[in-house]
Amino acid sequence: MDSSLADLTNLRENKLRQTLLGKLCGTKQRFRDRYEILKILGRGGFGVTFLARDVALPGQPLCVIKQLCPKVNDPAALSRARQRFEQEAKTLAKLGNHAQIPLLLDYFELDGEFYLVQEFVRGSTLAKEVRRKGPFSEAQVKQFLWEFLPLLQYIHGKNVIHRDIKPTNLIRCKDDGRLVLIDFGAVKETISQMDESGCKQSTTQFVGTVGFAPPEQLASRPVYSSDLYALGITCLYLLSGKSPLEFDYEFVSGEVRWRNLIEASTPLANVLTKMLKIAPQERFKSATDVLTVLQLEPYFRQLGECMNDIRVRPNTTPELELLNFDSSGYTPPVMRKASEIREWRARLKARQARQNRSQLKLTYSGSGFFK
Repeated sequence: MDSSLADLTNLRENKLRQTLLGKLCGTKQRFRDRYEILKILGRGGFGVTFLARDVALPGQPLCVIKQLCPKVNDPAALSRARQRFEQEAKTLAKLGNHAQIPLLLDYFELDGEFYLVQEFVRGSTLAKEVRRKGPFSEAQVKQFLWEFLPLLQYIHGKNVIHRDIKPTNLIRCKDDGRLVLIDFGAVKETISQMDESGCKQSTTQFVGTVGFAPPEQLASRPVYSSDLYALGITCLYLLSGKSPLEFDYEFVSGEVRWRNLIEASTPLANVLTKMLKIAPQERFKSATDVLTVLQLEPYFRQLGECMNDIRVRPNTTPELELLNFDSSGYTPPVMRKASEIREWRARLKARQARQNRSQLKLTYSGSGFFK
C-alpha cells in the first residue's frame, strides 16, 4: 500500500477511535449499561457502524449500532445529515418487521449525538460474493430477481423509494440464506413535493450512488422506477462483475451499452433493457410489472408455437393438448388464450375451404360441366 494512503487510513482509524464508541471498542465497559462494543464495521458518508452485543437480552444477541458522524463541518450540511439519519430510523420503524429488512431495535440521542441500533445480519454483500466467486449465472440472477422483487413491492407499497439499491447494500444472510436490503438512510417517502403553483420543487441535493442512480434521481426527482433502474444496473454487475462506470453509454440516448459484454437469453435481455431505459415512462412502472413478465416467460416460446401452428392433428383437439400441458390439470391463462386463437384460425381456414369448394361447384355448374 502507498505510504500516503496508509497514513490517511491510519488517521481516519485514529479519529474513529476517538469517538465514544470507538473508545469503548474491545473493552468490557458497556455503552448505556447494555451494549458491549466489539469492533468497527465500517463508515459511510453520514455514520460509523459498530458491532455490539446486547447483554440486556436473553442470549446476548449481536446488534449493529450506527452513530451519526458526518464528515462535514458546515451547519447546513450537518442539519441535512441529521435529517437523513432520523429519516432512516423513521423508515425502518414504518416498514416494520420484515424478514428482508434489518429490524430497528432502538433510536436515541445522547449528549448531542444520535444513535441507531439495528438487527445484525451475519453474511456477505453480493459485491463480496461476486469478488470471491465470480459473476452470477443467468439462472442465479433470475433467482435473485424472484427473491428481491417481492421485497421491492412491499417497500413501494409503503410509499418508500430506497434510492440506493446496489450490490454493497444487499446481504446474503449466512444463517438462513435470505436476501436482506440494508442502508435506508437514502430513502424518500413521497414521490414528489409540489409547491403552491403545482410545480415540482427543485433541489440540488442528490442522494444515491453515481452509476446506479438514473438521471431523474440525479436531479433529485426520483420515482418508483428509479429503484428498478438501480436494480437493473445491479443485475449487470452480478452478470459481469463490472461496475456501472466500466460500461460505455450511448452518445445520444445515454443508455448503457451492455449487450456486447454480457450473454443473456432474449427474455432476460428484454427485461433488463426495459428496466434500464433512461426515460422513466419507458421503464416498467412497478416491481409487479417485472414479476408478471418473469412469470410468463416460460410460456413465451410455447405461445409463439401455438400462434404459428394452426394445423389440427387427427383425433385430437387443441383443448385436449393444452389440458395435458400440466399433470395437475391446470392450464395457464396464456395457454388457454393461445388455444382459442388456434381454434378460431382452424375454423376460419375450414370455412374458407368450404366457400372455395362451393364457388368452384357454382362455376362448373354454370359452364355446363355437370350437365
